[in-house]
Amino acid sequence: MPVDGVRLVGYPRHAGVPPVTVRTWHGRPHGAVVLGAHAHDFLVLLYVEEGTDVLRVDGRDWPVDAGDAFVIAPGAVVTARADQYGDARVWAVFFPADAVDPDAAAPLVSWRAHPLLAAFGGHRRGGGQRLHVPVDERASWIAHLHDLDDELRGRRDGYADAVRAHLTLLLVRLGRLQPGPVEDPGVEPLLAAVLDVVETRFHEPISLRDVASAVGLTPGHVTTVVGRRTGRTVQQWITERRMREARRLLAGSDLAIAEVGRRVGYRETGYFVRRFRTEHGVPPAAWRKAGRAG
Repeated sequence: MPVDGVRLVGYPRHAGVPPVTVRTWHGRPHGAVVLGAHAHDFLVLLYVEEGTDVLRVDGRDWPVDAGDAFVIAPGAVVTARADQYGDARVWAVFFPADAVDPDAAAPLVSWRAHPLLAAFGGHRRGGGQRLHVPVDERASWIAHLHDLDDELRGRRDGYADAVRAHLTLLLVRLGRLQPGPVEDPGVEPLLAAVLDVVETRFHEPISLRDVASAVGLTPGHVTTVVGRRTGRTVQQWITERRMREARRLLAGSDLAIAEVGRRVGYRETGYFVRRFRTEHGVPPAAWRKAGRAG
């Protein structure tokens, strides 16, 4: 959630118009981009067609390059300055959760339960995530963005359904991209080591004590460093990584729920189901069903 004093920008709604906005800019951002520190109650998908830029999200600078997709979760604090932008040609898609799921009544909370929006949950730390689009898929991304923009501008018969279909296709493509490894050169070696242990051993029944032992420090010291640098506990990082892998397995396989839980480090199926429901608002079976509906 945004900190005190940070402006929360709501999605502007208009009767009869699907809640999706597409903007493009080259270098200086479009006038729709809010300058200064702010947060959104909607989701943001950016795609860099060419050039380079630097985005600042939750206090972290993210360099982006041609072929990068960048997602920003609701509530993440974005800091934008008019004099801070590079030469990138950027596509931006703004939309609240109900653009994908009309039954999502509370965008800042319920969006996390939808499988198409899993990528917006953030990677490592903060509410931003950078994903790399393979070279052979970039022309298709641009075509989808052009088609989405064309439907929104043309408003031909049936365009609301077409807009949702194009947005869904973009999100499906986004979900197929694999997030990169830990890539924060400014992070302390200790934090990088802790996150590396989580990355390589999340499928085991590991605990804070196990992680601390692996990096050669006391649990208390590890807790202090990780908490101060990321705002999360070690156990929360373990859970985040396990849930991301669980979502991948649920969406991409027919493995039994018990087997999914076992593969992500939970020996007891009941505990896995409870943890998944706590994180996503629905149990694993319902999440899988929602992802395959239609």
